Amino acid sequence: MVDVSADEFEELVEEALRGIPRDLKRAMRNVAVFIEDESPPGQPALLGLYEGVPLTARGEWYAWVQPDRITIFRLSILRICRTREDVVVEVTKTVVHEVGHHFGIDDERLHELGY
Repeated sequence: MVDVSADEFEELVEEALRGIPRDLKRAMRNVAVFIEDESPPGQPALLGLYEGVPLTARGEWYAWVQPDRITIFRLSILRICRTREDVVVEVTKTVVHEVGHHFGIDDERLHELGY
């Protein structure tokens, strides 16, 4: 397991978010990104999690609600990485994958795209 501090990991997540194209960032609505050390019990391989209503599923009925939530699991990512470079790649892939869910892209398509 690679040793990356919580602060450094947070910077990697922020860097991945900055890498999202400007047009897509502007289209993101009511979503917050969090970092937690551990994934939910029973899901140790889970690297990230999107919880919310994808933009493609929001209709006229959609009004202000709690923000959608993207959570990135630090220790789950660190456990599968051998180098700091691996961590950078996995964080970026995970952030893009979860943002993709915010835009309504399913797991199958995200895996086809390499995320």
